[in-house]
Amino acid sequence: MKIAVTYENGNVFQHFGHTAQFKLYDVENGAVVSSQVVDTNGSGHGALAGLLAQQGVDCLICGGIGGGAQMALAQAGIRLYAGCSGDADQRVAELLNGTLQFAQEATCDHHHGEDHACGDHGCGHHSEGHSCGHTC
Repeated sequence: MKIAVTYENGNVFQHFGHTAQFKLYDVENGAVVSSQVVDTNGSGHGALAGLLAQQGVDCLICGGIGGGAQMALAQAGIRLYAGCSGDADQRVAELLNGTLQFAQEATCDHHHGEDHACGDHGCGHHSEGHSCGHTC
């Protein structure tokens, strides 16, 4: 199995479509046997699912992700674990031991509560109480 994580400075990068790197983990018998960081070379939203498919990725761990990218990943047969943050290696370990906390709907274009600003997600838009309208 091969797991990809949107990656920046050791952590899960929060926006799939803007990630500059993925960290790829090769897993055998439930354990990571190797990993490498690969650059996306400026590939945007649409090309990233294809890049992962070319790398033979089975699962993706990421932060926010838009609906179009979710569909592209599904079409490529890549299982999505979105809404994750923090240490990338730790999230992979949690996935492997069945304790990974992830969101079923982890898009950045959802409705935000009064105390929650879209800027908290790094969308580049600040809005309280309504959708930011930005698909990450």
